[in-house]
Amino acid sequence: MFNKYIIFICITFFFNNISFSKTVSDSKNTVEEPKAPIKMSDYNLAKKYIKKADKYDKKDKKKKAKKFYNKALKYLLLSNKKNHPQAKTFNYLGYINAKLGILENAEIYYLLALDMDPKNNSIYINLGNLYVNSNRIAKAKEILNVLKSCNCEEFKMLSNSIKLGASIY
Repeated sequence: MFNKYIIFICITFFFNNISFSKTVSDSKNTVEEPKAPIKMSDYNLAKKYIKKADKYDKKDKKKKAKKFYNKALKYLLLSNKKNHPQAKTFNYLGYINAKLGILENAEIYYLLALDMDPKNNSIYINLGNLYVNSNRIAKAKEILNVLKSCNCEEFKMLSNSIKLGASIY
């Protein structure tokens, strides 16, 4: 009988000790439950891939850059399909198409972005650079005239691109 009490006390002590150790945590040995991974939106995934592609592009690793631009393109098109179309999405679609050398699509996306957000100077600079790259300097100068009133960095950048005959792409 005495053995049963000792076994009972030992088991009780053991389980209490385990449950107590899970509730008390000192500052050095905290154990947290793993959190569920946060799912990124298609748009944010695309931005992530664009950043990676730009890094490879700057290192002149064109093949890897193209791979990430294509992934970003896929996610931007998905985002555009699932959500209400936005100017920033069209701007990125134009940027990626320009990087991939599909200038006709890039122009279409930039113009769509400008229809949605005509005050966004970054869209104007991208479209202006596209015109410079496709040797349509007259159109680039039209964009420059639009940016002239803003007295902004984009105006200076596009002006330099037109003077040099080359742009950021």
